[in-house]
Amino acid sequence: MVARAAALCVHAAPDGGAMMTTQAERAQREAEARQARARQANGYDAGMNGHAHQSIAVMRQIGEIEMREIKWLWPSWLARGKFTLLAGQPGAGKTTICLSLAATLTRGGTWPDGSKIDAAGHAVLWTAEDDIADTVVPRLRAMGADPARMKILQGVRLPDGHFAPFDPATDVPLLAEALGGLPYRVDLLILDPIISAISGDAHRVNDVRRNLQPLIDLGMSHGCTIIGISHFSKNSKGNLPAERVIGSQAFVAVARMVLLAAYDEESQRGILARGKSNIGRPVGGMSYSIRESATPSGIAATVIDWREYMQGTPGDLLADTEGDDGEERGAMSDAMEFLRALLESGPKPAKQIEAEARSAGHSWRTIQRAKARLKIEARAFSDGGRRVWKWGLPC
Repeated sequence: MVARAAALCVHAAPDGGAMMTTQAERAQREAEARQARARQANGYDAGMNGHAHQSIAVMRQIGEIEMREIKWLWPSWLARGKFTLLAGQPGAGKTTICLSLAATLTRGGTWPDGSKIDAAGHAVLWTAEDDIADTVVPRLRAMGADPARMKILQGVRLPDGHFAPFDPATDVPLLAEALGGLPYRVDLLILDPIISAISGDAHRVNDVRRNLQPLIDLGMSHGCTIIGISHFSKNSKGNLPAERVIGSQAFVAVARMVLLAAYDEESQRGILARGKSNIGRPVGGMSYSIRESATPSGIAATVIDWREYMQGTPGDLLADTEGDDGEERGAMSDAMEFLRALLESGPKPAKQIEAEARSAGHSWRTIQRAKARLKIEARAFSDGGRRVWKWGLPC
């Protein structure tokens, strides 16, 4: 009760003997009297230990609220101070995608869609999935992360000096305190997997909302973008994109942006699509590939290569990547012939190729596989200040 009272605006009732000098004061007193009568009628005339309630609900006119624009870390993809959910199929490279974004941020590079970062930022990662020393750090270093701007959240030092693993279900207040003590702002926080932040039942709406709220508060108070990594439910292929996320739909509801990842091993192509957005249009995606690379010291590491921006709804983009299990070989042959004929005169914009392919009845997934088999190259060209991706046959 004490904590709740501190969180609300407390208005002391005016002295009954004082004269009300303005219309506003009279209106305020009348409103408080009505609230007092309502509380008494509903059995709330006394609080804990018999002490009278003094807290009241407070409303504000919208004219008193200063409007502000949404601030973006990655424009139209990652908003500052907001919670983003990234879910995908096994093997889609979800963690590596997040590490790629963190590496890009820390070195002040270019986002996958070509937009530039104004200034290098700081990132923090907590993971219970991969080994830090032989997997996470090598991937970050291979993708060019600035080690001075990238931190790993490893644990909690207890009052007795002992060390305990960090638990996102209980230790977020400690993390918020640690972030507040840094001489710089942490721009990106990654939690892998986000389901570890739920101490109750991850399929119960109330449990999920209650456990995610401290993270939401942390993001808002520190202006920090939070990405939580999750998985697709089993046998969810063909469902609405946002409904494929494992656990309660509260994960999707709480997130302001839901990113979805799928990968096709045959074509060596993946898609990162915007499956839901409360702060923009959930359309389009970025294609990518996963390959083996190495750190400057020669340690093997998996990295992400970002490709071109893809038009389409999240459902279409996922379907084009995951495809149908029974696709006929003849469709692949037709797609390869289509690409040879279209590109024999020279490189063509990817958007034009997609439009003509769909018009001709080709599945975009099949076209992507045909592109891989023909070793067609995708390159970015400058066109009037815009970056345009074009496909061309190999020399």
